[in-house]
Amino acid sequence: MMNEKKKTLDQNEQNLVQATFSLSVRLKYVKLGYHYLVSNALYLMVIPLFCIILTHLSTITVEDFIQLSENLRLNYVAVWLLSISIVFLATFYFMCGPRNVYLVNFACYKPERAQMVSKELFMQLSAKNERFTEESLTFQKKILDRSGFGQTTYAPKALTQVPANQTMAEARKETETVMFGAIDELLAKTGVKPRDIGILVVNSSLFNPTPSLSAAIVNHYKLRGNILSYNLGGMGCSAGLVSIDLAKQLLQVHRNSYALVVSTENITYNWYFGNNRPMLVTNCLFRVGGAAILLSNRSSDRRHSKYELIHTLRTHKGADDKSYNCVMQQEDEVNKVGVSLSKDLMAVAGEALKANITTLGPLVLPLSEQLLFFATLVARKVLKMKIKPYIPDFKLAFEHFCIHAGGRGVLDELEKSLGLTQWHMQPSRMTLYRFGNTSSSSLWYELAYTEAKGRIKKRDRVWQIGFGSGFKCNSAVWRAVRTVNPTVEKNPWMDEINKFPVQVPQVTSIVY
Repeated sequence: MMNEKKKTLDQNEQNLVQATFSLSVRLKYVKLGYHYLVSNALYLMVIPLFCIILTHLSTITVEDFIQLSENLRLNYVAVWLLSISIVFLATFYFMCGPRNVYLVNFACYKPERAQMVSKELFMQLSAKNERFTEESLTFQKKILDRSGFGQTTYAPKALTQVPANQTMAEARKETETVMFGAIDELLAKTGVKPRDIGILVVNSSLFNPTPSLSAAIVNHYKLRGNILSYNLGGMGCSAGLVSIDLAKQLLQVHRNSYALVVSTENITYNWYFGNNRPMLVTNCLFRVGGAAILLSNRSSDRRHSKYELIHTLRTHKGADDKSYNCVMQQEDEVNKVGVSLSKDLMAVAGEALKANITTLGPLVLPLSEQLLFFATLVARKVLKMKIKPYIPDFKLAFEHFCIHAGGRGVLDELEKSLGLTQWHMQPSRMTLYRFGNTSSSSLWYELAYTEAKGRIKKRDRVWQIGFGSGFKCNSAVWRAVRTVNPTVEKNPWMDEINKFPVQVPQVTSIVY
């Protein structure tokens, strides 16, 4: 009797699962049909109107055309003035309208193999430095076990020594090696001469020596004396997109210009040798990396550029105390300086993302998604219906997603919140696995991965999302000008792209 009941329950459960799956499939196709109908509504309305016009034109005779020609000849002054006005307005629009900004190319720095640090080596070096308590070493191991890192991330040479050589000279050497390495590769890719660059924007959150990093680039490449040079500091992992936005604004003002954007972070000078747990997390997550990006507003550069910048959107939650304090550089109880990460970080990041996509959505989402979102909002706020908020399907707006590889928890939360697939998350997860958190430059390693996989096709749209201290959430939307051929690309993934993707376990056990 019990076996029969169990079989009946199993059969009912199986039928329920099948029915649920069948319903979800039907709803999926209903939504796709709705999206197709709304997206093509304009064409569906225009076609009948066009047919009516053609039908009407078919009734016009040769005599009607002759009569029309005579009328225009009699009013040639009006026709001439109208033509001049149209030409003038078109010229005025193209001269004064927003200038297109193109991403000519970009390069990501790949450190030497000698700088590669496995998780076991990381723990061994931490133990040999004899500055961490057993509790701190156990905590760092726990973070690394769940980090989503592989065994091939990179650390600066100064920190792989025992004792660590944490000096200004070593810090400057690390940053200059990364910046110059990325810029050298970028200039080789584009063929642009250093003196052709009119705008320079550099961002490094925690390392800002005097002279500045932007001055170091000007000196090294002998850039011209009237270059517009900017050095952004203290803006966290989202500073890369802040730099892109600043360069875009400058390119709207200065005609026929190239803008060089350099994003990096320094590990040597900001390694934390204390035992405060919220400050130890950054040691475990951040690794060496940097990127250089060349932007242009020259129309002649379009044909050999990769992407066109469509939107940049910046959201700043710094007016809220909890948001402002969730990532803070400060001294610990024994006056050692480090960056403390608050437990509120995930909640703050979620609120910042919500504010950002609420503004971005109307700019990028198809009308079908905007109507569904609006209808749900009215039902909840006006009609007081108890229904879940509608989360727009951003997969209908973008083909590719580059989400800052800040950590496994961040990626898991965004995958769930945005309803993304493993395929969409692959560039971010593989970047975290292979290179770790390279701060503001991680978005470019992710885009490089997407290119190396041969995914970028002409007119594809890419959404880059960055998070940073302050607290900020920034977005950049790009559209591919051409299909990117991976066989002719040079980027840090090319010699090993066939090894990816890999399965990343939820937890690994480090033995050191």
